[in-house]
Amino acid sequence: MERSIKLGHNHFSFPDLKTLMAKASPARSGDYLAGLGAQSDEERAAAQMVLADVPLSHFIEEPLISPELDNISRLILEDLDSEAGAQINSLSVGDFRNWLLSEKTTGEDIRRIRPGLMPEMVAAVSKIMRIQDMILAARKCTVVTSFRTTIGLPNTLSVRLQPNHPTDDEKGILASTLDGLMYGCGDAVVGINPATDNVPTVIRLLELLDQLRSRYEIPMQSCVLTHVTTSMEAMARGAPVDLVFQSIGGTEALNRSFGVELSMLQDSMQMARSLHRGTVGNNVMYFETGQGSALSANAHHGIDQQTLEARAYALARKYEPLLVNTVVGFIGPEYLYDGKQIIRAGIEDHFCGKLMGLPMGVDVCYTNHAEADQDDMDVLLTLLGAAGVTYIMGVPGADDIMLNYQSTSFHDAMYIRNLLNLRPCPEFEEWLQSVGLDCQGKATPAALPHFFHALESRK
Repeated sequence: MERSIKLGHNHFSFPDLKTLMAKASPARSGDYLAGLGAQSDEERAAAQMVLADVPLSHFIEEPLISPELDNISRLILEDLDSEAGAQINSLSVGDFRNWLLSEKTTGEDIRRIRPGLMPEMVAAVSKIMRIQDMILAARKCTVVTSFRTTIGLPNTLSVRLQPNHPTDDEKGILASTLDGLMYGCGDAVVGINPATDNVPTVIRLLELLDQLRSRYEIPMQSCVLTHVTTSMEAMARGAPVDLVFQSIGGTEALNRSFGVELSMLQDSMQMARSLHRGTVGNNVMYFETGQGSALSANAHHGIDQQTLEARAYALARKYEPLLVNTVVGFIGPEYLYDGKQIIRAGIEDHFCGKLMGLPMGVDVCYTNHAEADQDDMDVLLTLLGAAGVTYIMGVPGADDIMLNYQSTSFHDAMYIRNLLNLRPCPEFEEWLQSVGLDCQGKATPAALPHFFHALESRK
């Protein structure tokens, strides 16, 4: 359906909903690379004004990708709860924004309408919101998941401890892990990106982390971030798999480029749950996403990258994950050019994920050839902390020496916890205190001998 508007002497026309969504998106390099972005600020403002008047029901009536051509579109429509959506479907995108920001709308109100939300609706409302709007709305959303720790409780912030090593050296991995534990990191997951991605290496690293966990009685979950089929093979060989990881995206073609079918995700979830390794819950999936991945795989169907990112969240939601995070600046400046674009995208991703009911984390990061630096990451980290982000990354020195990108450090996690008085997961905090660390992972010089003695006594 064509939509148009006249601003001053200029007339703007948008032939279909996906064009309108793309033109309404805040500027980012990936959409320009795809030839989808607004050609001027005036055109973008016009698209946002038109989009604000679009009824949410139109996203059901006018799918951006036909469900006959794309299994993610089919999943979105099949899982849509019309009863839950009845409260909001008569609203326009602009009215939905006002409802989210109303003081009368509570987190419980948002929880009730989630099953009736399409990701396209969520993406659309984010496009007409300022950063402060998205922070305020996301702050209302509480999403709690659990395995060996309970993640996402109010006034908590978890950290994925990321001890990557360029040669998968066990001593190097353990040194980084111990460093992170001393700073109170690791309550989300201790997750390794393997430099050599094959079944024997994955099993060796899984066993390494599991031995550390069991030896020192650490309430944590571990994960080696390998392909879902490799995790399934590792489980079949008896490996101690806690979480099954997979990168996912918002179109069938993109997931196919990752070598992923939806049946694999379902089978791996059931396989991991059958191991019964969780102690306080059984959320066993871990997904990563990122704006621009669909374009890089030529699998974007002429849809803007932020809308496709939100569609990935609908797929993630299907499998009740323990963790989801966007690697917001990792794909590079071709898709998010500078610090300003990365900051906006990080807040969008967190808002959209939380609104859809996901335990949303953000890898606050950038590549070395992007027009960004750690000051930009400090800004994004602080905004995300205010917005109630579920977890962030903890990388030694903020410099991942295996993946060659810049993220957040163990010190950064301490900063945001101290600033906003946030705590680790309760099970993990209890363990920290048992080995002489406080709730932010800080140890006085006098406490450090106790920390090492407590660890050694658990051998």
